[in-house]
This record gives sequence, structure tokens and C-alpha cells, in this order.
Amino acid sequence: MKIGIIGSGHIGGTLTRRLSTLGHDVTVTNSRGPQSLTDLAAETGATAGTLEEAVQGAELVVVAIPLKAVPALPVELFDGRLVVDANNYYPQRDGDIAELLDRSLSSSRWTAEHLKGARVVKAFNNIQAAHLMESGRPAGTADRIALPVAGDDAQAKQTVMELVDALGFDPVDAGTLDESWRQQPDTPVYGTDRDADGVRKGLAEARP
Repeated sequence: MKIGIIGSGHIGGTLTRRLSTLGHDVTVTNSRGPQSLTDLAAETGATAGTLEEAVQGAELVVVAIPLKAVPALPVELFDGRLVVDANNYYPQRDGDIAELLDRSLSSSRWTAEHLKGARVVKAFNNIQAAHLMESGRPAGTADRIALPVAGDDAQAKQTVMELVDALGFDPVDAGTLDESWRQQPDTPVYGTDRDADGVRKGLAEARP
């Protein structure tokens, strides 16, 4: 696939490396500009580009930036795009966002409301970057780590689940975007390396 990755930090950089290795056509961008991504591009074979270059023509776009930066993204650029939300809300970094502090909205629903017209799927937010880089295993491997995937668009969610599997993890359907709070920080599946049954159990045990 042609994939755009917004953000070159822990998760964005890791996905740039892993998805390039799988043969995808990856363009990565960040807030500092393409010149800051020269080393990552040279290492991975990915293209360092502007935000527009990363998103335009992409079949799938990963957003892995501080949540507070999401409202600054140009909405029209994402219209109709499959967007993978790999973000988490951290109040100490992102500031006070009332509907996220009181959990009246999941952070992915909040993101989807800012990126109206995009098909948003929540994934890759609960795994440590080092484990995403190193712990993928072939399908059927015992104790294969599972990752929850949440979204409202069944086709978009299926595409992301297939990508999770290709990266070496068992995808688990985690429901809708409104249910994606079950994989946010301070839940049983956040930052833990559970197998598929363990992820399903953790999602079910999560409390608001």
C-alpha cells in the first residue's frame, strides 16, 4: 500500500521502519520538515515529505503525533482517507481537554470529530514502540502478542487488522470508536503484551 505516516517519534518512526521493511510505499512527515527526516529516510527507504505529500494519494494514513496537535491538521486533506489513530491523551502533555478528562468522549472519537470525513480506526496506541519493532511473530505462534483495533467503518477496520497481522501481531476487534476508551491509558490492555484471549478479557474488564 501507499502509506503516509504523520509523526516520526517512537510509534511513527517504528511504523516507518516496519512498514517499509514489508514493502509498503511509505512517506513520513513531521512538524520539523522533511530535512529533519533525512537519516530516517536513508535508513528505511521511506520518502521524507511534507504533510500534503504524505497524505495525498495515500491509501492509509497513520497519525502518531501529540493529541494536542490534531486540531491543527487541515481537515480537507483527510476527507475520505483511512486514518489510523495511534495517539493517546496525556493531560500533562496535551493540556486540559474537558471531554477527554471526564471521558465523555474517547480520544479517537474526539480525533474523528476534528477530522470529519476521514475513516478513523484506533490501533497501535497500546503497545510499547520497542515491542512493536521487535516482538512481531508469524501467525499461529504461541503467545503471539495481540493488538486491539477499534473503528466504525468495517472495511477500514478490516484493512487495519490485516496490516496488524502482517506486522506480526494478532488483531482483535475492539468495537467502535466510542468503545476505544477500553484500550486507552490506564486500562488493562494499555502497555501490556497480552495474547488475543488476554486482550479480549482486558477489554471486557476495562472500567470508565
